[in-house]
Parts: sequence; C-alpha cells; structure tokens
Amino acid sequence: MTTVLQAKERKEFRGSALTQIRQEGNIPAVVYGAKLESQSIYFNEKDFTKVIRQVGRNGVISLDLGGKKHNVVLSDYQANPLKNEIIHVDFHAVDMTQDITAHVRIVLTGDAQGVKDGGVMQQSLHEVSVTATPDNIPQSVEIDVTSLQVNETLTIGDIKSNRSYEINHEEEEVIASILPPRQEEEINSGEQQAGGHPENEEGRETKA
Repeated sequence: MTTVLQAKERKEFRGSALTQIRQEGNIPAVVYGAKLESQSIYFNEKDFTKVIRQVGRNGVISLDLGGKKHNVVLSDYQANPLKNEIIHVDFHAVDMTQDITAHVRIVLTGDAQGVKDGGVMQQSLHEVSVTATPDNIPQSVEIDVTSLQVNETLTIGDIKSNRSYEINHEEEEVIASILPPRQEEEINSGEQQAGGHPENEEGRETKA
C-alpha cells in the first residue's frame, strides 16, 4: 500500500510567497516526470516528515494533488543546516512499470570473523547505484560480513546474485576489506623504537 501525501498547487512564485509558505509550516516543492508537466506545489512539513519515515529515502509516495494521485519518488532536496530543516523538495513522478536508477546506502551486518581475530574493517564503498522498477528499489543494501576473514576482500561481484535490482558497478569494485592486525603493530613498534635510544644509554654506561 502506497503512502499518500496531500499537496497543493503553488501559483505565487515571489520570494515573499515562499517565505510565507515556510512560515505556515509548509515546504515548497516541484514535481515532474512521467506523463506530468513540471508543477510547483507545497505540502505540510510534518506530513512530509511522517511519510519519509514510513517509506524511506527511496520509497514510492502517492502524491495527492487536487484529488489526482501521482506515484513519485524523492529526487532531491535542499536543507538549511543551521535550522536543520528542509526548505525545498524535488519529486520525480514515476511509471511503476519502468526502471529507474537510485543511489542506495550500503549497510554491513554481522561481526566479521577477521575483526574478532584482531583485523581492522575498512569500508571503501558506502553507497551503490541500482536500477529497478520503483517498488523494487531498496532502502539499503545489507551485506552480511560475518564470514569475512583477515586479508579477505568483499567486492560487488560477491553480492550481485539473487537480487530484485541491478547494481550498476563493476564486479571487481571493492566494498570492504579486513586489514591484518600486524600493520598496526608494526606502526606502534616503529614509534617506540624512534622514541628511545637504548644503544646510546648502554654506551654512556660503558664510558662511565
């Protein structure tokens, strides 16, 4: 069941009108895409926050605009970092039968055996580009790293099979790897050697 967001058409485009919209607890936005001309709209900020919590960053939203509903996904947004609030949103109207591409974050799950053995997990890829129909775009790509050992590397090729979406990356691209513990030990021992001068100490004792 698609979550519904009520919206109204925005007919006034002056800066003062945008300010008033935001002061009244609304967010100005634009919707464009499949079988829909670009339209300026606005909706209640609290309603939008609630909907995003329900469907996620890449979820499909049923945008109710004047009684007519459009399936949309969140394409982009602008935020005010000082006030921690969203000030403008771009929606992309989608055809549920046509593929779209989205960026999805990677979540590593499980406690890697290599980390338990003293290795250090290094994640080099934090999001992937995926293609699928709108209802098959995942909120995140979860990867179980429980069996990953020291000196082993996890690549795109390791996770491509049995998924309802296509991952748009080369198979050999590295997602994460576990570095051996000895690298850190060598760094530490090197620092200790640089800090002390045992040979000089012994030399002074010999001269005394």
